Amino acid sequence: MAGLVVVFDFDKTIIDWDSDNWVVEELGVKDLFTQLLPTMPWNSLMDRMMRELHSRGKTIEDIAECLKKIPLHPNIASAIKSAHAFGCDLRVLSAANEFFIDTILKHHGLMDCFSEINTNPSIIDEQGRLRILPYHDFHSSSHGCTICPPSMCKGLIMEKMQASVAADGKKHKQFIYVGDGAPDFCAGLKLEEGDFLMPRRDFPIWDLISANPLFTKAKIYEWNDCDELGAVLLNTVNAFFTENKSRSTDQLVPVDCESQNSSTCLTAHEAFQNALPVPLPRQ
Repeated sequence: MAGLVVVFDFDKTIIDWDSDNWVVEELGVKDLFTQLLPTMPWNSLMDRMMRELHSRGKTIEDIAECLKKIPLHPNIASAIKSAHAFGCDLRVLSAANEFFIDTILKHHGLMDCFSEINTNPSIIDEQGRLRILPYHDFHSSSHGCTICPPSMCKGLIMEKMQASVAADGKKHKQFIYVGDGAPDFCAGLKLEEGDFLMPRRDFPIWDLISANPLFTKAKIYEWNDCDELGAVLLNTVNAFFTENKSRSTDQLVPVDCESQNSSTCLTAHEAFQNALPVPLPRQ
């Protein structure tokens, strides 16, 4: 049976917010963040903000409670749970950090849906401070990618995932990648024919695809907001299994039409007919 690996970005994809900006603004260090932003890489700046919050008396628990207030659209939660229940291998590839992502996913009951979370590591040091570390130690060497931030090249991590999946030797697998940012374009460049790239329309990944339409081998299915993403994801999963004839129609992904917008809740056949590549601007 053919399998499907679904890789999600996190900020502005699984959640419709930037978790770093949310914490900075809600816990009152936005002014310092803005002041220091031109002087250091984002990952280093977030580590600096965590130390600043500690110096102001904010605890790990305060940060966690702040993160739990970030809304998660019910259609996204439903789509993740449905895809996982159907047997898709779900993973996260994000330039956020381990503590933020784990806290949010656990709060919404989604942590067990994901087999792997690739992100910047975090630790709690001996003083009880949350520290944000880089996935790639750019202080010792550069990953060499000009698209991604110094702390993480998503393209390199995608290649590792692809190699790991290929090494298991159990069954052929294809990838869906969902994201919004420029580093997600880097990851999308690693996809092969038969894979699926889901860019968020009018975000940096969309602009890069539009400017470089021949660079991407994968089929491109766009989405605009959380309502649309939930439906497009499950329609694409259904279409994949329909095309591969690996399931009968009564075994397709159980789309929860009560939580999905009825106008976008399609049958597998309709999904297959409507899941067309994005019409890109002429160059």
